[in-house]
Amino acid sequence: MQIKDILSPSETKKRNEKLGEIVRFIIVGTLAVIIQYSTYLLLIQWFHPLFSNTIAYIVSFIFNYIASTKYTFRVQSTAKRGAGFIFSHVINYLLQTFTLHIFLSLGLKKQLAMVPMFAICVPINFLLVRFFLKKK
Repeated sequence: MQIKDILSPSETKKRNEKLGEIVRFIIVGTLAVIIQYSTYLLLIQWFHPLFSNTIAYIVSFIFNYIASTKYTFRVQSTAKRGAGFIFSHVINYLLQTFTLHIFLSLGLKKQLAMVPMFAICVPINFLLVRFFLKKK
């Protein structure tokens, strides 16, 4: 017996929607991370890593908002959702800045310090963004 045989059609649809949302988040999140990390690697040649991350975060944020509303969560962009997205990303930015600072302080090279930072911050960001964009 398979799980799909136990679940009702509406439960199966909800499960598939959540799975699709997670897959789309991974795609958009991966692209956002690539944009942020690439921009960061370019900027650290001239600027301090925390400043470079700030600029890279802003560039990635713009892409992420558009892709998250239109593709990941498939919701209409509204002022309320935008404010929630901004709020969740302010929290994420502060968490990223703090963890990046910690990893730099621990002696990780500035080119690599973002890798463990992303491992910590991306899952937390997913939960925050999902909460604010899917909130009725």
